[in-house]
Amino acid sequence: MFELGWVEIGLIGVIALVVLGPERLPKVARFAGLWVRKGRAQWYAVKAEFEREIAAEELKATLEAERRAIREAAAALEAEAREAMQAARGTGDPEAAPPLSAPSAEATRAVPPAVPPRDPPGSSAP
Repeated sequence: MFELGWVEIGLIGVIALVVLGPERLPKVARFAGLWVRKGRAQWYAVKAEFEREIAAEELKATLEAERRAIREAAAALEAEAREAMQAARGTGDPEAAPPLSAPSAEATRAVPPAVPPRDPPGSSAP
């Protein structure tokens, strides 16, 4: 922007004193200072909002890239799991393996413990 030195500021002050007079000059200076402060505050608010929006956009882009990487890793893992299942079954057809899904109801049932529970201490065992 432009720069104001002490000479320029003094010249503006003398011109303002001559034009406005000594009675109105303090009021005008306060009014001008108030508007300069309001303008700066508004500028900083707009600048901060702009920076927040840019940061949010960068975060969204990073999250989307991570989601894409996770989807690709999951697809690769599922393909490897299918290949391992085929190798275990001994088939060579990649389409023969069923798609991986949630475990069936039979697989999720509680399995009884292999060892019977002990009797609590103090009870008589036969």
